[in-house]
Amino acid sequence: MVTITKRDLVIKLSNETGLTQQEVFAVVQGTLDSITEELAKGNSVVMRNFGAFQVREVKGKIGRNPKDPSKDVPIPPRAVVKFKPGKEMKEKVARILPVLQEEKV
Repeated sequence: MVTITKRDLVIKLSNETGLTQQEVFAVVQGTLDSITEELAKGNSVVMRNFGAFQVREVKGKIGRNPKDPSKDVPIPPRAVVKFKPGKEMKEKVARILPVLQEEKV
């Protein structure tokens, strides 16, 4: 398995569409910026067959300082982004399990 970067995606899409890398980058970056802006407003972003991004609250809790376990460290509540993959993505990703198991051997 390899890590695919935004740059890799831009190059791939540029080659597939015939658009320049600058044009593709503007669209990709604009899409990511729009998703981030909507999530920052507390809105959900749903893309059919891909998945849904939702803002959820994680409750505050008491943590422990690993260097001094006798001291409690309050961890405040915070908002986090959760991603729920769509049906099509789930199905495609589920097919790679045999490949992942082979890599472990």
